[in-house]
Amino acid sequence: MTKQLKLMVCMKTAKHWKVMLRNSPETVDPQFLQKGVDFVSAFVKGFALQDALAIVRIDGIYVESFHISDVRQRLRGDHVARAVGRICGANGRVRLSIENATRTRIVVADQTIHILGSNERIAVARKAICNLIIGSPPSKIFGRIQTQASRLDSTF
Repeated sequence: MTKQLKLMVCMKTAKHWKVMLRNSPETVDPQFLQKGVDFVSAFVKGFALQDALAIVRIDGIYVESFHISDVRQRLRGDHVARAVGRICGANGRVRLSIENATRTRIVVADQTIHILGSNERIAVARKAICNLIIGSPPSKIFGRIQTQASRLDSTF
């Protein structure tokens, strides 16, 4: 952040962990401060460093977060664990398939799902994850993702 965005970064570890960001005299664009905040929050949410750096390097990359209870309110106990299991799949295969098809990154943290990518691709990944939470079979979702991803690729 100090090299690319020219921001001043201060991290305090006494009592509470805090990261403070400020514009330096060398900062070109005041919006770089927001990119720095987005980078730090993405890293804290659980994205890998290289994935979080995409926010800084590429314009139009965002993080969207939602809870499983936002999709289906009545899930309790073991049903929540099953919903998380459907999202992740065996050895993370379902999550990786959604990531690869939509060119996004997904982090499942307890009952919260974080998606990193462009707006259009986040929408496709979120729809697929919501369908998994509701109970649709993964094979049906993969077919939909493939068609929607091919439409996105053809528009660019």
